[in-house]
Amino acid sequence: MATIEIVDLTDEARFGLVPPCADQAFDHRTCDYWEDADSGSKASRPRWLPAGAVGSTAGAAGSTAGAAGSTSGSTVGSTGATSAERSSNPFAPPPRFESNPFAPPPKASVNLFAADVSAADRLADNPFAPQRPARPTIAAEAPRKLQLLGRGLGIFGSYAKVMLVDGEAVAYCQFGPLSAYPRALRTRDLYPQLPQAPLPAVITCIATTAAGRGSGHALRLVAEVCRDLAGRGFAAVEAYPEAHAVADATPAAKPGFWLRAGFALAADDERYPVMRREL
Repeated sequence: MATIEIVDLTDEARFGLVPPCADQAFDHRTCDYWEDADSGSKASRPRWLPAGAVGSTAGAAGSTAGAAGSTSGSTVGSTGATSAERSSNPFAPPPRFESNPFAPPPKASVNLFAADVSAADRLADNPFAPQRPARPTIAAEAPRKLQLLGRGLGIFGSYAKVMLVDGEAVAYCQFGPLSAYPRALRTRDLYPQLPQAPLPAVITCIATTAAGRGSGHALRLVAEVCRDLAGRGFAAVEAYPEAHAVADATPAAKPGFWLRAGFALAADDERYPVMRREL
């Protein structure tokens, strides 16, 4: 009997489990279609991936990984030039130092009466204040898509799940609060008949690998996401499929899939219907 596991994408190791898209022109690991309503893309962008990343774009990722961080591997000085550029430029000004090179750096002071001082700042120097537990975060050098998925990690929780069957990734689902996905917000604004309160969570992407299709994996993964969202306090979840898109080219499946997953047609449209499930 197959062993099925559903994991949340909360760190770089689990991000590496994201399966490839059925159409190699797209890539879940570099897609920001829903996060960027104006210029987001589903396209495969190897430069977003670290060197040695698995999948069809691994080779290209290694050759372009240096472009992932605009300043990685170099130090930018006060003139905007890198250390390498300054060393090769005989006209570059010498680096500036503090008047006392042995003096410790000045400690930033906190104005306790400033209106914009956060509670964390006000309590930073109070040894008797209770310490808040550290919230999970995504490292600044992590792949760009993982950073997008981790934006609400400390407050909302994960934004994506992967289903594994006997250790192999077979399905991927991206979801989260409506506010996390500007393209979903823009799509929803087209339908004033949709309920405005409480606002739903959204499932933006659901995909199954070519080898895993026909086994009900996507339906099971969506069911788990809905259960999770209900546990986080959401009363409903919506999806925004493209009715006539090619199956491998749409991240949001087809309306028929959502009907099988327990969703109902909330707003009819020839191209972009809205599917909704009460939780």
